[in-house]
Amino acid sequence: MNLNNLEDLKKEVKDLGFNPKLADQLEKHMKSLPPYFTLKDQLPGDKGQVDMTLHFRKSHQSDYYSFGKFEVTAGQVPPTPDNQTYMVLTENKDNKDKPLVKEFGSPNEAIDFFKKQKGTSELAIGESPESRQLLASMEKGKVNFVHNEFRQPFYSPPVKQTFYLDNGQGFTATQATNMVQDRTVHRDNMMTALGDTYKAWIRLDFDTPKDQYGNHKLKQYHDPSYGFDLDKTLSRYDIKELKDPAKLEQLKEAMRNGERVEVTVTAKDNKEMKIFAQAVPRYGKLDFFDGQGRSQKREQFEKKTGVEQAQTKGQGKAKEVEKSKGVSVR
Repeated sequence: MNLNNLEDLKKEVKDLGFNPKLADQLEKHMKSLPPYFTLKDQLPGDKGQVDMTLHFRKSHQSDYYSFGKFEVTAGQVPPTPDNQTYMVLTENKDNKDKPLVKEFGSPNEAIDFFKKQKGTSELAIGESPESRQLLASMEKGKVNFVHNEFRQPFYSPPVKQTFYLDNGQGFTATQATNMVQDRTVHRDNMMTALGDTYKAWIRLDFDTPKDQYGNHKLKQYHDPSYGFDLDKTLSRYDIKELKDPAKLEQLKEAMRNGERVEVTVTAKDNKEMKIFAQAVPRYGKLDFFDGQGRSQKREQFEKKTGVEQAQTKGQGKAKEVEKSKGVSVR
């Protein structure tokens, strides 16, 4: 095992935002010098766990490994409860009373494996096969039962995308996780075929067919020529964090990574509230969501115009006059 190569790969994994624990797994896999190996990572998503598979390949000429790509899968299965695991039980031809059990750290992988079975099989979750809860079953390769509360994630196909890397450069784990959830990210190190760098907001194009490798194409909005200005867009809304330079920078950085960020807004009725916002460069705006992910009307969070401010001020003075005269105000 080449120790310099190990340190370089550890740095690449760290810089791209993957779980630091993968560094120990890297060393374990590289010691035996396999021609190829993968590592697994996960991040939480809006509708379920987002799985990532990192691919490492050894050179044919040396013991150097390269980290060339990672695959991302976003399904709709809630995170796995503590001390429980997803499992697929298949028929054991040698002992029909004791089925074969395969456990999975990812619900998306468990569902995919279950759907590929040809015989009698069960998809379940639990602390052990003996205490499992049945989620789905099939007989002779045909699904004959899916638990009512599991039907939505079971029948909804997950979003899959492969992200390629070039010497440790590419989309980060956070950016990729957000892109498969239909969000847009910003990169300032994109490169043309001639080797020139440029900036762009980028999203996965879900409106056109996938490419020959099964990937969604990238839709790019060049910065600044496309015309989306994050600072100007933010300034249109009454967001409390914009008044603090440090919080403003954190907010912009999170939005450049495609994050849905919690902000404090003041609505048209002057009520302050917590809500989530994300940048939508495609339409030159922000989208807002409540804690349950439900879309909110952005107009209610826009800054008041001069006329609206004058009206509000006038209404306030009128109420003060009414109070001074002993008139009840409702």
